[in-house]
Amino acid sequence: MGRLALSFKLFGASFRVLRAHKGLTWFPVLAGIAGLLVAAAFLTPAFFTVDLAGEHFRPSVGTYVLLAAFYLVSAFVTIFFNAALISQADVALHGDGGIPGVGAGLAAAGRRWPVLLGWAGLTATVSVVLRTIEERLGFLGGIISGLIGLAWRLTTFLVLPVAMLEGTGVRDSVKRSVELFRRTWGENVAGTAGLGLIGFLLTLAGYVVFLGAGFLLGGTATVFVAVGLAIVWTLLVAVFTTTLSGIYQTALYRYAADGVVPGEFASVDFADAFRGR
Repeated sequence: MGRLALSFKLFGASFRVLRAHKGLTWFPVLAGIAGLLVAAAFLTPAFFTVDLAGEHFRPSVGTYVLLAAFYLVSAFVTIFFNAALISQADVALHGDGGIPGVGAGLAAAGRRWPVLLGWAGLTATVSVVLRTIEERLGFLGGIISGLIGLAWRLTTFLVLPVAMLEGTGVRDSVKRSVELFRRTWGENVAGTAGLGLIGFLLTLAGYVVFLGAGFLLGGTATVFVAVGLAIVWTLLVAVFTTTLSGIYQTALYRYAADGVVPGEFASVDFADAFRGR
């Protein structure tokens, strides 16, 4: 099966699940709202701890503490709502009549919050280390950081499904994710890259349509409205693709862990798509 064709099949299967359970989109929406509140709660006081005297900004110790806290809490918020989404995507994929719910998802993630916080701390630390490598080594550091980051994302792709659905801790979830990746890594890159590509194309199409119309119609006000609509479109696409990614992630976990192909993914040849290497 061609990689591009596989990507569209996975997109179609994930979309069928989303179409049947539209409430799953609430999780990325709530994540976005919570992210804005976290930014306001930490970045506002951080601004007032900066020494504005003279020509240069001089962050204080308090500034760095608040920024570090912001980085950790932001990572936790993202992971928390993704975990909630995965818990309910699994309900949707079971096909036993269960109905996914926002409250049930938040409760499931809430029960696992210590593990999710630990995973947030680990991912935030890895991000800081990779960024440091990139800044210290310049162009070469960018290449090294990119390769290590890609390997990290691929091998830990199933950490959240493992943590939520198997009830393991951070260390065991990482080990299990690496194990599942080695067992069935095949074309799982096609799924993540494919969804990313579709998100990019949808975003690009929105900008072309809205900005193109704005410039064709002319007028400063019209252009500003077009830019606003393009930004709103980008946010909607982000919600859409994030939800699809959570569904796909859960389906891949179920196949990798249990050898079970969810009904909505029956049209995808998982044995070929995720064959072991």
